[in-house]
Amino acid sequence: SSWKKLLQKFAISPVQQFAYTVGKNSADSALIIDAMDLLYSGKLDGFCIVSSDSDFTGLANRIREEGLLVLGFGEKKTPEAFRMACKKFIFTEVLRPEKVQDKSAEKVKSKVISAQNNDEVKKQKQAFPTKIIQEALDKSADDSGWAYLGAFGSILNRLLPEFDARNYGFQKLSDMVKGRSNLFEIEERSLSGSNSKQIYVRLKSKKD
Repeated sequence: SSWKKLLQKFAISPVQQFAYTVGKNSADSALIIDAMDLLYSGKLDGFCIVSSDSDFTGLANRIREEGLLVLGFGEKKTPEAFRMACKKFIFTEVLRPEKVQDKSAEKVKSKVISAQNNDEVKKQKQAFPTKIIQEALDKSADDSGWAYLGAFGSILNRLLPEFDARNYGFQKLSDMVKGRSNLFEIEERSLSGSNSKQIYVRLKSKKD
């Protein structure tokens, strides 16, 4: 089966968990128990939870209470409670490689795709978290309104753990602030004694 090939490729040992009653997922309970055992061993610095199930919300909260890092991975349907319980949450959709379509299929679908482009752009704009981004900038900016990109990104991830520039068509945060020129104003500052530069960002004035 396809699962067997993947298990062998990544050296994963499969574990079978039998259900004790109908309609209950005993696998989730077993995973949570194993995770708690690992937590109390005191040998780990963090956990990675790959699930779109809200049942792991309590586990993520408990792990973070111990001061450990929790990274979450799941689909966009993942409940907000679980996403917010993680230090950082990444949607698996942005990690999946794009499927290479047959040229003939592309020709057949070209009209449909072009017709849907406008709707997709609108959806993307509606989903763009402008208010949270503004809040993150306010909290990371200095008295002049400028915020170091690194500090801005850290606070943004704290406010919205599932934030990922790739969800909005950009490879990284710096690309996003440059691409959203209607919202951001950027400034590159040279570091003393170095050839490297740091990016600072602030909200664009409405007058502009």
